[in-house]
Amino acid sequence: MSKVDVLLGLQWGDEGKGKIVDVLAPKYNVVARFQGGPNAGHTLEFEGVKHVLHQIPSGIFRSHTKNVIGNGVVLDPVVFRQEIEGLAKFKLALRENLFISKKATLILPTHRLLDHAYETAKGENKIGSTLKGIGPTYQDKIGRQGLRVGDILSDNFRERFEKLTEVHFKILRDHNVQFNWNELEKPFMEAIDFLRTFQLIESEYFLNQELRKGSTILAEGAQGSLLDIDFGSYPFVTSSNTVTAGACTGLGIAPRHIGEVFGIFKAYSTRVGSGPFPTELLDEQGELMRKQGNEFGSTTGRPRRCGWIDLPSLKYSIMINGVTQLLMMKADVLSVFSRVKVCTGYKLRDGRETDILPYELVNEKITPIYEEMDGWPGEEIKGEPLPKGLQAYIEFLERELAVPITLISTGPDRSQTIYRQPLFA
Repeated sequence: MSKVDVLLGLQWGDEGKGKIVDVLAPKYNVVARFQGGPNAGHTLEFEGVKHVLHQIPSGIFRSHTKNVIGNGVVLDPVVFRQEIEGLAKFKLALRENLFISKKATLILPTHRLLDHAYETAKGENKIGSTLKGIGPTYQDKIGRQGLRVGDILSDNFRERFEKLTEVHFKILRDHNVQFNWNELEKPFMEAIDFLRTFQLIESEYFLNQELRKGSTILAEGAQGSLLDIDFGSYPFVTSSNTVTAGACTGLGIAPRHIGEVFGIFKAYSTRVGSGPFPTELLDEQGELMRKQGNEFGSTTGRPRRCGWIDLPSLKYSIMINGVTQLLMMKADVLSVFSRVKVCTGYKLRDGRETDILPYELVNEKITPIYEEMDGWPGEEIKGEPLPKGLQAYIEFLERELAVPITLISTGPDRSQTIYRQPLFA
C-alpha cells in the first residue's frame, strides 16, 4: 500500500504552499485539501499567469491529478462557484478531476455575518479574522448543528437551512447587524444548485481505495502550524487543526499511512492579523522586507507583518508535525540585506532564557535572542553554487533544525525552484 505525503506550512501561514503543491503535483495521482476554507489563498504562477486558489486543491492545473476537498474543509458554495467560473478559460476537466466530500461542512451567508459581528464585538482584542465565516462554521460543526455537503442532496435541505439560519438571525439581531437577506440567500441557493453538479463522494472510502490501488496522495494543508487551534498562539489562531494530525482526521486516513512530511517555511517570518510575533520588525528593515517580498495577503490584501526567522517556533512546528524535509521559500528576498539575523531563543519577562516556544508567548513580552551573519547582498540566485552567504545561512539552519533543506524557492514561478537533494527516494 502506498503512503500519503503531507505538505504544510510551519509558520503563521502564507509560506508558499500553493506553488509547491503545483510543483510536486506531477508526482501524485491525488491532491487532497484536509482543512480550512476560503480563508486560504494558495498562489500558483506559471507561464506568466498568477492564480490564487481558495478552496480548490492546488493540483487542479495538472490534467492527470485527481483533486479532493476533504471532510475537514469548510466549503463556501458561493466562493466555490466563483472559483470554478474563474478557471473556465483554462479548459480544465473540473467535473472529472474534482471530488468533494459529502462530510465537508457548508459555510452559510449568515456565518460570514456572524464572523463580522463577533470580530467587531472584540474591539481591540480582535483576532484578525479573514471574515470569511470560517470560525462560526466550525462552531456549528462542533456544536452538532452544521449543514454538510451531503445534506444538499436530501429532500429537506431547505427546511434544515431555514432552521439553522433562524438560529443565526437571533444572534445577529442581538448584535444589531443589518443585512438584506434576499440579496444573500438567492446567490447561495444558486451556488448550491451549481455544487450539486459536481462529484460529491464519501471521500474517506475514495482515498483509502486509492491507497490500496497504489496511488500516490499528497495532503495539502492551509494556513500554518502556528495557527493550529490546539498548538498555535491561541486565541490568535484559526479554527482547525493545521498540523499533520489534521490530515488524518480531515481526510479519514490512518496515521500509519503518513509518509513524507514536507514542511514549508520562508527564509524570514511573516504574520497577518493580530497575535504574538517576537521577531517582528517595526522599522525600515521590516518595510523593506515587506516591499521586497510583496508581502500582502492573497486572500485579504492586508499588508503582512514581517521579521527575521524564528528558530524556536520552527523547531516546535517540526516536532509537532514530524517533518522529514524542509522547503525554504523566498530566499531571494533577503538578498537586499548585508547582514541577516536568526532568532535562536527568547528572553522571558523574568529574565530567563529559553529555546522552546513557551506558553507565555501570548500573554507576556518575549524578547528574541539573535545570532547575526553575513548576507548575500545583490547576488542573484540562479542555482548551484549558491551565493556564499546564502549557503552559510542554509547550513546554519540545517544544523539547528536537524532536518535537511531539500528545496529552495527563489521566486513565484514554477521554474524558480532549486533542488538541493532529491525530494523522492
